[in-house]
Amino acid sequence: VQLQASGGGSVQAGGSLRLSCAASASIFTINGAGWYRQSPGKQRELVATITSRGITNYAASVEGRFTISRDNARTTVNLQMNILKPEDTAVYFCNAGLRAVGEISDRWYWGQGTLVTVSS
Repeated sequence: VQLQASGGGSVQAGGSLRLSCAASASIFTINGAGWYRQSPGKQRELVATITSRGITNYAASVEGRFTISRDNARTTVNLQMNILKPEDTAVYFCNAGLRAVGEISDRWYWGQGTLVTVSS
């Protein structure tokens, strides 16, 4: 099983990007999930999370600018990033709890990173 992240790229400050994360196999659904980021020389930090019930939480630095969401089919988790700033430049990682049909608990996986570069 893999989580496939996409949507990174380069944008000017004030612009927007949308990241997506999906399980590689359709038999899995995504319950809880989170997006993290890591800048050069810094530790990985939490950006946003969503619980299996849809409750969201954000880092103070992105509150009001970023929105985490999950599609109704629970196959994809997205991170809409607006009003991007140069300090948002980082490699972004998704982390999600996947559950296959018939399983009673989630298994957590990391996606590969996707680079977001914001220029001033």
